[in-house]
Amino acid sequence: MRFKQLVMGVSLAVAATAAQPAFADEAAICYNCPPEWADWGGQLKNISNDLGIDVPQDNKNSGQTLSQLLAEKDNPVADVAYYGVSFGIKANEAGVVQNYKPTNFDAIPDGLKDPNGGWFAIHSGTIGLFVNVDALDGAPVPQSWNDLLKPEYKGMVGYLDPSSAFVGYAGAVAINRAMGGSLDDFTPGIEFFKKLKENDPIVPKQTAYARVLSGEIPILLDYDFNAYRAKYKDNANVEFVIPSEGGYGAVCHEPGCQQSAWREWQKGSGLCDVG
Repeated sequence: MRFKQLVMGVSLAVAATAAQPAFADEAAICYNCPPEWADWGGQLKNISNDLGIDVPQDNKNSGQTLSQLLAEKDNPVADVAYYGVSFGIKANEAGVVQNYKPTNFDAIPDGLKDPNGGWFAIHSGTIGLFVNVDALDGAPVPQSWNDLLKPEYKGMVGYLDPSSAFVGYAGAVAINRAMGGSLDDFTPGIEFFKKLKENDPIVPKQTAYARVLSGEIPILLDYDFNAYRAKYKDNANVEFVIPSEGGYGAVCHEPGCQQSAWREWQKGSGLCDVG
């Protein structure tokens, strides 16, 4: 019997239909574990090497992951799922995840976990501008959200679909708050995106890391860790800019999972060893 899914926020989750001992399977299914995001490629490789559990890569986004978990509620397929915290909370409320408290659960601050283990944070990121300097065609590196509205950046700005991808939602929240809005009033953010639409933005649904490196999307609203990976691991000429009006920090979280060994590995020393 497979475990039901759990969630991460930036999160990870697992659901179970029946208890199963660690290492019962040599393979596990993860929703939204794309190799180009948050070094999932490195994590999945180390999970295989350290635990002997093979996890196929998966390129769903947060919204697609939640939709899949809901569709499979009565017949779960995934062992673990990863997505933004808001999606993790929704999955927990919908009953498609199992409570799980890994090693070091008590060390996670109260605001970054469900007290029962329905989800818990595993990493955080700061929203800003991930910029491929070489793809700007001589334009200066933008330094503010309002810079993105300038004609010299027409067709250069990208952001993931806020209705589906958590990083897109986090970017919309960041802009809305920077423009004076709140979680109860998205009017300033909506007005900003109406103006940005006139500058022909690119709006993918999936992670766009490779498209930034190729220059197809010169400026992407994204997390700092993706930009730093590009800069220090892939040696790309990129910059990460926290806009002058302000950025926004978001957390990733995860709930319990079928492969308890996997979760222990992530919350123990294994995650720190990912290269």
